[in-house]
Amino acid sequence: MAFRGGYDDGYEGFVQVPDIVKQWAHYFYRHIRERNIPEIQSMYEISFMKLSDRYYKAAPWPEVQHIQEVVDQDHEMYFRHLYARCQPTLRDRCDSWDNYLDLFGLLLTSNVNMQLPNIWLWDMVDEFLYQFQSFCQYRGKVQSMSPEEIENVKKCEAKKVWNTVEVLNILQALVDKSGIVAELEGDGGVRLSELQGYYPQSSNVLRMLGYFSLVGLLRVHCLVGDYITGLKAIYPLNLHERTHLFSPSIPGAHITLFYYGGFAYLMQRRYLDAARCFNAVLLYIYRVKAAHRSSPTFEQMLKKNEQMYALLAICLALCPVAAKSLDENVLMQLRERQSDNMAAMSRGDIDVYDTLFRDACPKFVTSTPPAYDQATTNTNQLAFRAQLNSFLQEVRSGQTLPQLKQYLLLYEGGVGSIALSRLAGLMDVEEGALRQQLLCLKNKQRQLKWEGGRDMTAGTWTVASDLEFHIDVDPQTGREMVLVSDTQQVGEGRAFSVGEGVKTEGG
Repeated sequence: MAFRGGYDDGYEGFVQVPDIVKQWAHYFYRHIRERNIPEIQSMYEISFMKLSDRYYKAAPWPEVQHIQEVVDQDHEMYFRHLYARCQPTLRDRCDSWDNYLDLFGLLLTSNVNMQLPNIWLWDMVDEFLYQFQSFCQYRGKVQSMSPEEIENVKKCEAKKVWNTVEVLNILQALVDKSGIVAELEGDGGVRLSELQGYYPQSSNVLRMLGYFSLVGLLRVHCLVGDYITGLKAIYPLNLHERTHLFSPSIPGAHITLFYYGGFAYLMQRRYLDAARCFNAVLLYIYRVKAAHRSSPTFEQMLKKNEQMYALLAICLALCPVAAKSLDENVLMQLRERQSDNMAAMSRGDIDVYDTLFRDACPKFVTSTPPAYDQATTNTNQLAFRAQLNSFLQEVRSGQTLPQLKQYLLLYEGGVGSIALSRLAGLMDVEEGALRQQLLCLKNKQRQLKWEGGRDMTAGTWTVASDLEFHIDVDPQTGREMVLVSDTQQVGEGRAFSVGEGVKTEGG
């Protein structure tokens, strides 16, 4: 059987489709019609990859219309393979967008009664968002485009191809149509977790696409730098009460949920919550990675693992007390990987913060098209630099605080005190400047921490430090005094002062 790829990019030409490929397609779609989940999943995860490696290692699979006597009209896997093994053209990108519109539109408007493997449904959402990111990166490389290509990209923009708002609308429509929010509100996800999404006499397709679209909404909002909206979008999924989360069944979904959730907390200066998220997923990866060693996503799992250890190192450098919430195994792995970097960050080395952030942050995108008339500009770095600069500004604002904290620690233990003027002399700074540093340290020691509920943006202000202090006036001498008291962490980051009595300077 012959087919033609139909693209002006090296794919064209008539090629004989191997009989084994036609046979695979025939049985694959027959199992879909019969709702045979074990066979579908085996052919999807194993057979498809083997045939791809054998016959289409650097070329697209046959388009559906060329083997239509044995398959249904579904192009999703075709485009996913094309993106993985070939260099997609602008036409490919537009065609894939149209295909997703048709696919999701059909699912949203028809009575879906099929059953598909949950891993395939996650891959649909994951690939949809990967191609969205890919298009945003592609259109940013204005300087490498010909005038004709720029005009074609403009036409795509006019048709809202891979438009950020359109992508978000599709994900939200899947969430709404699936009814997943009401289901999770009802029992917290107990039934979904117990039945693994496969309810008797019911299709899992819309339900699981809705669940995975919650994760997708978090991802897209984080990619454009809207972290609060991202955490609100995953309602009612709970990152801190994980008993009935379904996502652990699908490693890619679980890692994505906690990577972007933890990163969103980090960028809001909620280091206790960020560390808690990273700890949970790093422990999860440690436990399951051996079972996924032969998976095609294993390398991506390891990459995310390293990125999250880097982000966890940043959390602990900016909020050392967060280490108290970490599992022993995670803490040991963190020390093995990041001990030198953590020591450098504790000394205020901005370059290390910069490097770790670059290596571990998401690939941010701009939600608006670039200025196509400035053909010498690559706009891909604009979104990244905006987030990097915001992060480094926060780091720099506390650059002098580690030294101040070390001086204050000399006076902890019960309640100790030191005159503000003397502390200023020891640090060789003006009293006014020291006062500002103390206020800055006080502010940075306070952060929101999640204390319960399903709103991941909610929290209670808590002292995230092993040190508490305040400034008061000595009634006898009239001098301003810095009173220092040590704190005891109760639970995970909730601080209470301990110790009674007053210890004067020197004693």
